Amino acid sequence: MTTTRTTALVAAEPDLAPLLERLLRLAESGLPEMFRTGPENFVFTRAAAAPPAADGTVRLEQRGESLRYAAITVLGARLLPEDRQRPLFGGRTAAEYAGVLVERLPGVGNLGDAALVAWAAADTRHPKLDDALARLAALDDLEDGARQPRFTVEAAWVLSALAAARGLSDATGVERRLWTARDRLLRARIGGSPIFPHATGPGLLPWYRAHVGCFADQTYPLQALARAHASGERSGSGGDPEALSAADACAARICDLQGEGGQWWWHYDARRGTLVEGYPVYSVHQHAMAPTALHDLAEAGGADHGAEIGLGLRWMTEVPELHAAGSGVTPEPLIQDELGVTWRKVFRGDPRKAVRAARGVGSRLVPGLRIEPLERLFPPVAVDRECRPYEFGWMLHAWLGSLDNAAGEDI
Repeated sequence: MTTTRTTALVAAEPDLAPLLERLLRLAESGLPEMFRTGPENFVFTRAAAAPPAADGTVRLEQRGESLRYAAITVLGARLLPEDRQRPLFGGRTAAEYAGVLVERLPGVGNLGDAALVAWAAADTRHPKLDDALARLAALDDLEDGARQPRFTVEAAWVLSALAAARGLSDATGVERRLWTARDRLLRARIGGSPIFPHATGPGLLPWYRAHVGCFADQTYPLQALARAHASGERSGSGGDPEALSAADACAARICDLQGEGGQWWWHYDARRGTLVEGYPVYSVHQHAMAPTALHDLAEAGGADHGAEIGLGLRWMTEVPELHAAGSGVTPEPLIQDELGVTWRKVFRGDPRKAVRAARGVGSRLVPGLRIEPLERLFPPVAVDRECRPYEFGWMLHAWLGSLDNAAGEDI
């Protein structure tokens, strides 16, 4: 599992090598437990059952299923040797399983799901890539409806899918659609802020929520814009300095706001580029989503945020929220090797997400407003005992991938 990314991290911070190796082993061993052979799909989550077993041990149960999580798993697992891919997909390789997902696209109505399947088809160079792109085009009319608001994450996945398909197909006008998708993301920003909101335009969110962007609303766009720039350079159609600059600015801001303990915070004010509410802190952000986006940015020619990636990774074992003096909790490891999971997040445990809601509404009117009584009443010491397949898919993508093998080349 040695790659330029793992080598760079270990060279800078040698003590993180065992942690990274442990996490990558866990991803590979945990994913088969998230695969259902009947419908050949990945579960939505593996979660701790309640109550625990009579002896107090944790029992995990599979819940739901998710096409998008399956596609994300393909994006990461395709980077493993083929013999190590097959146990993850019920005996298929990642490319073969991508074909299963493409076959399901006619019944898919969700834009994000279709974008991720198209991205997976492009990265595995699947022969039915054109079918995937055609379904994506049918769900996202970039010719006449480019100004129709989309959720930012899904708009970013559309751009990443088109960047991955660049030079592989032009059956649906990939190049033209890519530039329109790129423009949609850049227009989504509010004023001069480098932070992205939750939607690309008004109409999808209530007024009191429209100014808030979550962490995913930052990492996926900055990754997509960096990949769009890099794919243009690779294909000979030219790079995109404006897209790269926007990705750089977004990355710089979330890195400036990163917590002292390495936390990648959850909610931001997209108007001012400030923090709204830090919690929950998600494991997937620490070990996978921030690393994959920031690695892609650096390889596309943007700034190197290796120090912040390392700091975020450390949080997985140090978890200062749970180890703080006076926290009143017995620290519980987030990495559960025997169970094949990493626990999903550390959160406040407030009913109906009261702190987050209060800070979101309050920040609309009074930027930077603190809700100290609620924050003291609900400290971030609760642990969400579940794990989802995409967490491991993005982890493999983050550490085994590179822009040099973004379209099916072996590492």
